[in-house]
Amino acid sequence: MKIGITCYPTYGGSGVVATELGIELAQRGHEVHFITYSQPFRLREAQPNINFHEVEVSSYPLFEYPPYDLALATRMAEVAQIYSLDLLHVHYAIPHSVSAMLAKQMLAKARNPHKLPFVTTLHGTDITLVGADRSYLPITRFSIEESDGVTAISKYLRDRTYKEFNVRNEIDVIYNFVNCDVYHRTPEIMAKRSEFASDDERLLVHLSNFRPVKRVCDVIEIFDRVQKQVPSRLMLIGDGPDRSQAEWLAVEKGIHERVIFLGKQDLVHEKLALADVMLLPSELESFGLAALEAMACEVVPIATRVGGIPEVIEHGISGYMADVRDVATMARCAVELLSDSDRLKQMGLQARNAARARFCASKIIPTYEDFYRKVLERAS
Repeated sequence: MKIGITCYPTYGGSGVVATELGIELAQRGHEVHFITYSQPFRLREAQPNINFHEVEVSSYPLFEYPPYDLALATRMAEVAQIYSLDLLHVHYAIPHSVSAMLAKQMLAKARNPHKLPFVTTLHGTDITLVGADRSYLPITRFSIEESDGVTAISKYLRDRTYKEFNVRNEIDVIYNFVNCDVYHRTPEIMAKRSEFASDDERLLVHLSNFRPVKRVCDVIEIFDRVQKQVPSRLMLIGDGPDRSQAEWLAVEKGIHERVIFLGKQDLVHEKLALADVMLLPSELESFGLAALEAMACEVVPIATRVGGIPEVIEHGISGYMADVRDVATMARCAVELLSDSDRLKQMGLQARNAARARFCASKIIPTYEDFYRKVLERAS
């Protein structure tokens, strides 16, 4: 198949999943075309069967905000026609579904009509935040209903979409995934652990885009309680608006020398695998990709019991869950686990096994391929 993929190419779960999906599809022999305003950050180098098409947005004095959605629709139509794409797969309803819908209509009315079905994958904030804003609700609902196929990354998100938007479409749940051959511990990776923690210290990790919903300051609060009882260090991967606040909180608590801010990282798996425990105290997670990536690396997640997290973590088996803002419980779980080497190792292996059993790319990618075929059959 020839598949066009559009996503936000920045540091975030939807962009990660879309990029990794494209890479996996290309490795399985499909021709993949990324159509977006910049190269996805996880698309680090040229790869067979992968093409990138930049969307250029011209600046006109008339427009205070250049119309990216229109430029995107035009580029989608161009790429689809030139490269005879079979379908578009857009990640995030707004504005990508609207742009795909316009591209489809443009090609349908062309002199030589070109059918271009499009699939929309809902990731979370396009529904829970953007879509719930009354000013965006009608166009979000319309773009979902006009999609030839719709998927959601968790049952939680599917059910919430039905409830808030009352859409008529059938929404298929296709979970996020992880490449279990990439995300795993190796002796080569573990040899670098001494760069971040000594042999007698535990290493905790947090991975996010540091937006308020991720509650990064709660990570600092939890770690402060943990390090008072267990010799440990904290490694934070990512960047965003709340980083400065978290850095200052670490300084105020006198633990900044034990907290390592790594910023954005390309080879995330090489850092995740070094840790013992992941802290994910988010206010909302539609799936919890960071937790899954940690699990694949034998890192035990301690997360909040929100959104799609309970679909990923089995409490007490592959990780722990607590209520939002309950830093005391999350710290207690971490201390108890980090103080018991045998239990820590056992849960790490159970987390890895859970990731392999349900969320490996080798299991999820064929589901997407079957979904594409179903959409193409309906559109033919």
